[in-house]
Amino acid sequence: MIWDEEHETMPREALEPLQLRRLQDQVARIYATVPYYRAKMDEVNVSPGDIKTLADINKLPFTTKEDLRKNYPFGLFTVPLERVVRIHASSGTTGKPTVVGYTKRDITLWANLMSRTLAAAGATSKDVIHNSYGYGLFTGGMGAHYGAENLGATVVPASGGNSKRQITIMRDFQATVLLSTPSYALNLADTMADMGVTPSDLALRVGVFGAEPWSESMREEIEKKLSIKAIDIYGLSEIIGPGVAAECHERQSGLHIMEDHFLPEIVDPETFDPLPLGAKGELVFTTLTKEAFPVIRYRTKDFSRLLTDPCICGRTFYRMEKVTGRSDDMLIIRGVNVFPSQIEHVLVSIEGVEPHYQIIVDRKGNMDTMEVHVEVSEAVFSDEIKKLEALSKKIQYDIKDLLGVSCQIKLVEPKSIQRSEGKAQRVIDKRKI
Repeated sequence: MIWDEEHETMPREALEPLQLRRLQDQVARIYATVPYYRAKMDEVNVSPGDIKTLADINKLPFTTKEDLRKNYPFGLFTVPLERVVRIHASSGTTGKPTVVGYTKRDITLWANLMSRTLAAAGATSKDVIHNSYGYGLFTGGMGAHYGAENLGATVVPASGGNSKRQITIMRDFQATVLLSTPSYALNLADTMADMGVTPSDLALRVGVFGAEPWSESMREEIEKKLSIKAIDIYGLSEIIGPGVAAECHERQSGLHIMEDHFLPEIVDPETFDPLPLGAKGELVFTTLTKEAFPVIRYRTKDFSRLLTDPCICGRTFYRMEKVTGRSDDMLIIRGVNVFPSQIEHVLVSIEGVEPHYQIIVDRKGNMDTMEVHVEVSEAVFSDEIKKLEALSKKIQYDIKDLLGVSCQIKLVEPKSIQRSEGKAQRVIDKRKI
C-alpha cells in the first residue's frame, strides 16, 4: 500500500518544480526570521533571490550540529515559542543538547510522513503495532506512535526496557509489527530464547528498525531469529525525527526519501563539494516544509549515495543507500578508517559467534591498539581451548583481511556484553578519556 499516492508516485517533472517553490519559500522565511542564518548567508554573499534553480542550493551555507548548539535552546526557531507545541532534544552527551521544535502543522506533517513509512513497510490499519522506541525527549517513540495512530493501526506504547514483559505483551496482544532499534530487536530475540518463547508463539510478521546503522548481515540475523521481514527506516531529530526515508517491503533495497519535504544532497566529506548522482559521500538535507525548526543544508555525517533506478513498488522518490556508518562513528586506527559495521559484517558471517560485540580502542606509547570483545554461543564457549583459539585466529584473520588492521580478539561468554534498550554502545575509545 502507498499512503500518499499523489506525492509518492509524482513524476520528477512535477516533483522538481514543487521542490524549487518550497525551497525558495523556506529560504526566504528563514532569512527573514533567523538572525543567525541571515548572518551566515550574508557572509557568503547570497540572498533568497539568488535561489532560481535547485542547483542554486550549492550557494547556501551548511548547517552543522555545532550551529544548533551555538543557538541553544531556541535561537534557530522561526516562530515564536507560543506557536511551538512540542520540543524534543538530543541527550547532549558530547555537549549541549540539540533542541528541535514543532508547530501543530509540523506534528501533522510528521504523523503523515510516519504513516507513509509504516505503509511502505507493509503495515495497515489492521495491524497491532508494538512500539519499543523510547518515549520522551528522543524523537523515535512519539514520532512512530503518531504515525501508527494516523495509519489507523492499534498501537502498544511499550517504550524501551523490561524485555520479558514486552515479549509477554507481544504474545498476549498478538502484535504483528515491531518498532525498535535493530540492536534492541536482537536483545528481544535473546530474551525470547531464555523464556522458551519461539517466533511461532508470536504473531509478528515485520519489524521497522532505525536510529542506528546496521548491516545486511545483522538484518539476516534479525529475520532469522524473529522470523520476520526487517525493514530499515531513516530519520534524525534535526530534520524531523523518523520519517525522512524508508525501505519498501517489496524490494528492501534503498530507502525512499520523502523528497517532497526533504531535499537531499551528497557531498564530498572533505571538500564539501557536491557529488554526482550515484556517488557515495556525506548525506545532506534541507527541510522544505518544516515551520518551527527548518534547517538549510544540514550535514548529517552519514555516508550514503542516491539511487535513481525505478522501484517495483511504484514510488518515484530517489532512494538512499542503507547507511553503514557515520563520520563521527569512524575510527582511525593506525591511519586506517574503520567502521563498526565492517567488523559486525565479519562477525555475523562466522558460525557460533553472536551478533553482540564491543570494540575497545586504546593507545600504547605512540601506537593505536584495537581489541574486539565477541560473544559466542554457550556451546562454543564451553569448547576446548584449542577450538576457541582457532576461532579467535579466524576472526582476527578475517578482520585483518577486510580492513588491513591487526587487532586482538577476546571471546566472551553469552550475555556478558551489556545490552542496550536504545542505541548500542559498540565502541569504547580510551584514547579520548
